Amino acid sequence: MADSASVEIVAVAIITVLAVISPGPDFAMVTRIAIARGRKAGVLCAIGIGSGISVHITYTMIGLGVVFAHNVWVLNTIRILGASYLIWLGISAFLPDLWQRAKRHLGVQTPAAAILAHSAPTAHQAQTPPPAPAPAHQRNSSSFWAGFACNALNPKAMLFIVSLFSQVISADTSAAMQLGYGVFIALCHMVWFAIVAAALTLPAIQAKIGKARVWIERGVGVCLAGLGIKILASG
Repeated sequence: MADSASVEIVAVAIITVLAVISPGPDFAMVTRIAIARGRKAGVLCAIGIGSGISVHITYTMIGLGVVFAHNVWVLNTIRILGASYLIWLGISAFLPDLWQRAKRHLGVQTPAAAILAHSAPTAHQAQTPPPAPAPAHQRNSSSFWAGFACNALNPKAMLFIVSLFSQVISADTSAAMQLGYGVFIALCHMVWFAIVAAALTLPAIQAKIGKARVWIERGVGVCLAGLGIKILASG
């Protein structure tokens, strides 16, 4: 009995680690947020990812996982929502550039008008401060929820957890042990992606990224949209 329990623990650990470190939507999400918003936002995204996988663990432990996995309506709903979210994230990577182009197009000025506008600002312009960026707590909060939604709406994450608990973890395993597995799985997600966020925001890495940051973010956006389209087409 002890031997089978040990085998189960090792199997769960290996399968979980391999699943977590394999590239996918979570990795792309953390990469984008860490590069665009910094280390703290990236770590909060990692915590959100671990919290998102906890949703799948919770309903699987209370016996709903197998029901959901075999319910076409539930699977299709999660698949469509998750795919749509990834596609939107991919498109949003290009929105700042499109917005800037639209503003330039709508605010076309002659050279003379542009010179006058820059050299002689009006009293209203002089008194009006530039728009303030979003507060840090709002950016951090959105980073957490982005990671949470990325995993909670991922049908592959749902199927992974259901398969793990139904095929690898024995039905005779105690509830306390199953809870321990769930905590381990969630922590693996949080720790791994926090390491990814920390690595991407190291000064040496940031220096190498340099001006390519925008293109990296766009590339990640394309990957996210591509993954969304792939999930949408898989149904």
